[in-house]
Amino acid sequence: MPHPSRPTVTLRDVAAAAGVSVATASRVLSGSSRTVAAEYEGRVLAAAAALRYTSDMSARAMRRRSDSITLVADDLTTPSIGLVVAAMERQARAYDAFVSVSSTRGTPQRQYETVRALCALRPRALVLTSSRIEAEALGGRLLDELLAYEQQGGRVVIFGTTDMPFDSISIDDRGSARLMGEHLAETGHQRLVILAGSRGTANVAARTSGFLSGLLARGVDAQDVRIVNCQVNRQGGFDATSRLIEEGLDTEAIVAANDIIAVGALSACRAGGVDVPSQVSVTGFDNIQLAVDVTPRLTTVALPLAEIGAESIRLALEPPLGGGAPAAGSLRRTVRGELIVRQSSTRRR
Repeated sequence: MPHPSRPTVTLRDVAAAAGVSVATASRVLSGSSRTVAAEYEGRVLAAAAALRYTSDMSARAMRRRSDSITLVADDLTTPSIGLVVAAMERQARAYDAFVSVSSTRGTPQRQYETVRALCALRPRALVLTSSRIEAEALGGRLLDELLAYEQQGGRVVIFGTTDMPFDSISIDDRGSARLMGEHLAETGHQRLVILAGSRGTANVAARTSGFLSGLLARGVDAQDVRIVNCQVNRQGGFDATSRLIEEGLDTEAIVAANDIIAVGALSACRAGGVDVPSQVSVTGFDNIQLAVDVTPRLTTVALPLAEIGAESIRLALEPPLGGGAPAAGSLRRTVRGELIVRQSSTRRR
């Protein structure tokens, strides 16, 4: 008569039994170069022994060197992610590696399913980019999958805001957008509309907050700032601006959450006979190539997207930083944009 199979013991089970975080348990059991306090190490090892925890030995083959770095992104159709991917590919060549890409539409469930499938292919490193990647999403299953992947010899780098214990690069969207708000207020714009993109999108929400913060800090009355949500694409900017024009366009500036929305706004102004910038200033955010190809050229906030793409590859392929608990041992880098003033905005008074 066959014996019943032993229940699978996961890394999370060991961490719970030892009273430590999953990240700490992973570092102890994977032999990570990042040190763990002796007390915690002993508790993890004792818990693993008691639970008869073993790693999947076949998965240890991932420690073999691979040529693939996989980018997992929310949306691969935006010009900004195109800049990141192009820079990643250039940088990867220096390491004799190549970049593959996958899209998740920004949902935690799709992120988890994609990461799980990709890990089975044993890439050399994973780079995840999203406006927000949270450790507790889906009850911690995505974090568990990524920790197991690192334990098996992979590397994880995150481009975006996260509380996960991996090297990460994030953009100070709020602080960067504040630069634009301050500039518009200082150049005499008193009545403004912010095309804020979709509700619930973390990065554009932070930008909207930053625009508003900069405007108010330089004396604009909050009652004179109107926030309009729209789709985060050219059509969204076009439709929202067309409605403003139909209503009489009682504003001195249209402040878009990204350059694509701003390009849609410029098109609507042109179609509606509204001169930019003499009648209304239009501004964007990101500084994609299209920002200098449109007429008038777009005032925007430039983000170092190519630099971020290249740095993500360096972090993924060079030896990890050593020492410390997860929060101290993981690199956290935040970058801020730069205000670029062009012909789509002007001084009011």
